[in-house]
Amino acid sequence: MATYTESYARGDTAQPLIEQTIGAYFDAMVERFPDREALVVVHQQRRYTYRQLQAESNRLASALLRLGLRPGDRIGIWSHNNAEWVLMQLATAKAGLVLVNINPAYRVAEVEYALNKVGCRALVTMPRFKTSDYIGMLRELAPELAQAAPGALRAARLPQLEHVIWIDVEGQGADEPGLRRFSDLMKMGDPADAQLASVARLLTAHDPINIQFTSGTTGFPKGATLTHRNILNNGYFIGEAMKLTEADRLCIPVPLYHCFGMVLGNLACLTHGACIVYPNDAFEPLSVLQTVEQERCTGLHGVPTMFIAELDHPRFREFDLSTLRTGIMAGSPCPIEVMKRVQSEMHMQEVTIAYGMTETSPVSCQSRTDTPLDKRVSTVGQVQPHLEVKIIDPESGRIVKVGERGELCTRGYSVMQGYWGDPARTAEAIDAEGWMHTGDLATMDEEGYVNIVGRIKDMVIRGGENVYPREIEEFLYRHPKVQDVQVVGVPDPKYGEELCAWIVTKPGQTLTDEEVRAFCKGQIAHYKIPRYIKFVDAFPMTVTGKIQKFKIREAMKEELGLTEAKTA
Repeated sequence: MATYTESYARGDTAQPLIEQTIGAYFDAMVERFPDREALVVVHQQRRYTYRQLQAESNRLASALLRLGLRPGDRIGIWSHNNAEWVLMQLATAKAGLVLVNINPAYRVAEVEYALNKVGCRALVTMPRFKTSDYIGMLRELAPELAQAAPGALRAARLPQLEHVIWIDVEGQGADEPGLRRFSDLMKMGDPADAQLASVARLLTAHDPINIQFTSGTTGFPKGATLTHRNILNNGYFIGEAMKLTEADRLCIPVPLYHCFGMVLGNLACLTHGACIVYPNDAFEPLSVLQTVEQERCTGLHGVPTMFIAELDHPRFREFDLSTLRTGIMAGSPCPIEVMKRVQSEMHMQEVTIAYGMTETSPVSCQSRTDTPLDKRVSTVGQVQPHLEVKIIDPESGRIVKVGERGELCTRGYSVMQGYWGDPARTAEAIDAEGWMHTGDLATMDEEGYVNIVGRIKDMVIRGGENVYPREIEEFLYRHPKVQDVQVVGVPDPKYGEELCAWIVTKPGQTLTDEEVRAFCKGQIAHYKIPRYIKFVDAFPMTVTGKIQKFKIREAMKEELGLTEAKTA
């Protein structure tokens, strides 16, 4: 094993990169495992073998081309998890269309921005979900839909959008003026359409195939543009790290519109002949537990808050989770204590940790199934194959020594083509040498294991001392009454910034400020003990489970009547 003195590592290159398109690689997998189950959608009661999934995705690809869409055109999908989503993922890849993932949490102004930013010619949408009326929002945005014939939309606020397709349930439901049913669209297609072969000959692995808008935890969303080569290889190497085979069945409760679902989930499975299992259209802990037992799942994905919700569900002990072996915990920093419980109580001895960002397809670092326990619970693993990572001093740009903090940068096949239509912001993120600057603070040890210690913007400077919230969060997770915790900096006239901790207590437990401070006293430096402590039921977060720390900070500033401290 290599021993590092500087914080730079290059991944193994023994296994060559895949230079095929997603469609070609999937078709080859179908020939290997035609009758194995490829997709199970529990809430829709649908099952597909690899051969059936191929036929239906070919039918949809044919239908999309028969609508008049052409390779390179953008088509949005605004939906929670369902069979139609994965069919769209495969069909657009085969038709050479660019799938644009629209966050289901978006509202009118946000979806208007996203569709116009990348120039979507078509949109596939759920009609509604819980309190979200997607068709209602579209009609507000484009009242012209009411008079338009399907495929003839010309809306003032959505000038490039021509087609709106709504996902119906097995062909049932009311007609929607100006919109086409998904089931009717499928009837337009032919799995043996000669157009598909003609298009396939024109496609290359370097073609853009997916646009994902960054989560918007800070600032306006940007459209990260990803290629076949970006996400297909990333999905493959993620599955390799998990030791996935055709015998595995992966439960995917994370959203498909995000890389976690569509790459770490779908593509990790489809590149290994494994089975995709969706427990529900959106995360709900009981349905996950039920699905793992009923479908004999061997893997489970989730962000830490999802695993916490499953572990602490009152019916957790009722379910047999003994088939579980592996999975991924990612999306936000993984509390060590939660990781230990996942391994011991959920039987996921080979669970892995993955780290990345949308702009890098997304995974740069991942632990493996045989990574030593202490490394698996305290790091995000080592650099992925065919990638490079380095940790630099944000001011000077020099690579720091092993053990020193700095900004993590990554380079290689996974780095996006750029932000769609935004060369200036692309240049801010990717330097002239091809390094993606993540904005994350990290350290690397002598064996190349990377530890994420926070965001550059999250670092708190209190009285001249650099304080890293992640370190304090990990300490507070040790308190037996603490279920979840987030630490931020808030303005202070004396010290510049002071620490604030938002704490979610475990069910049935009560906790006071005094108990928390007593727990900290003598264990961590005095300046690391939060001055402000607030007990909450939940944190503000994105649909993907990323904590929006800036909202915590803003809420505390307002509550405490604080203003930003002036700097010299």
